[in-house]
Amino acid sequence: MIRIVKIKEKNSRQTFAIHLAAFLLALCAGGLFILMLGFNPLEIYATIISGAFRSKMAIQATIKIMIPLLIAALGVMLSFKMRFWNIGGEGQIIMGAVFATYFALFHADWPSFILFPVMFIAGLLGGGLWALIPAFFKVKFGTNETLFTLMLNYIALYLVSWLQEGPWRDPSANGFPKIASFGKSAVLPKVFGVQIGWIVALVLVAVLFVYLRYTKQGYEISVVGESQATATYAGMNVQKIVLRTMFLSGAIAGICGMIQATGSDRTLSTGVAGGVGFTAIIVAWLAQLNPISSLVIAFLFSVLEKGSSVIQSTYGLSTDCADVLQGIILFFVLGCEFFIRYKFVRDHKGGGKKC
Repeated sequence: MIRIVKIKEKNSRQTFAIHLAAFLLALCAGGLFILMLGFNPLEIYATIISGAFRSKMAIQATIKIMIPLLIAALGVMLSFKMRFWNIGGEGQIIMGAVFATYFALFHADWPSFILFPVMFIAGLLGGGLWALIPAFFKVKFGTNETLFTLMLNYIALYLVSWLQEGPWRDPSANGFPKIASFGKSAVLPKVFGVQIGWIVALVLVAVLFVYLRYTKQGYEISVVGESQATATYAGMNVQKIVLRTMFLSGAIAGICGMIQATGSDRTLSTGVAGGVGFTAIIVAWLAQLNPISSLVIAFLFSVLEKGSSVIQSTYGLSTDCADVLQGIILFFVLGCEFFIRYKFVRDHKGGGKKC
C-alpha cells in the first residue's frame, strides 16, 4: 500500500529546486505536445518569449494583460491568507466595474480630476460590498464561502447582461444590446503608452506588503488563518476581522474592475472580468500569498498569455492548442506544490514503513 504523508515543509533552497524541476518537466511535456503537432518546440518557445517583447507595442500589450491579473491576485490573497476561500473575484471585479460605470455614463460632464477619484471609490465600494455578502453569511450562519462566492459571480455577470439589454442600453446601437462607450473624461490616461492602472497595481503591491507584514491588522489576518480558536483565545474579534478583510479583498478586486472598464475596455460588458478572477487564484498560490512574488508570477503569466497569442498567428495554431500548452505548464508548476508538503510512503507487509 502507498500512502500520502504530510512532512515538514522544505527549506527555500529545496523549494526552489522543486520549482525548477517542475518548470523543466513542464517544458519537456509541452515540447512533446508541440512535436505531436508537427512543430519544433524550441522555435515555439522562442516565439512565445520574443512575441511578448518583440516591439514596444508588444511590451505594452503584455503589461496591459498583467494589470488586472496582478490586482485581482492581490485581492484574493488577502482572503486566502485568512483561509477564507474567496472564489468570487470575478463577481467582485464586475461589481466594481458596474459601480464605476454609473458615474462614467451619467456624470461624464464632471471634470476628470473629480470624476476619476469618484469612480475609483465607487469601484472600491462595489467590490467590497459584494464581498461582504458571503462574509456576513459565513460569520453569522456558517455558510460555505466557496459555493457562496462562486454563485455570486454569476449573479454579477447576469446583472451586467440585464443592464446591457435594459436601463443602460445604448440608444444609438440600433437595437444591439451594448452599453455606450465612455467619454474622454471617464477614460484613464496613459503613462508610457499604457493606461495608469500599472501604477495603481505597483502601489497596491507595496501597500499590501507593508499591511500584511508590519501592521496589527495584517498580523490578525495571519493568526485567524492559522487558527480561529487561537485568535479568539488571544482576544481577537474573529467576526470583525473576517468582515473587514473580506471587504478589503473585494475592494481591491473592485479597483481592478474599475480600471478594466475605464482604462482598457472603455465601456462595461460581460467580458470585463474575462476569467481574470479565476486565474488570479493560481497566481496568488504560486506566489505563496506574497505580494512581491505575485508581481513576478503575474508578469510571467502575462508573457505566456501574450506569447501564446503570437504563436497562434505565426504558426496557425488554434486557440485550443495554445490553451493546452498553457495548461500543461500550469499542471506541472502547480503539481510541484504537493511534493513540498507531502511525500509517498510505502507500507510493508509487516506493518513497517519505508520513507
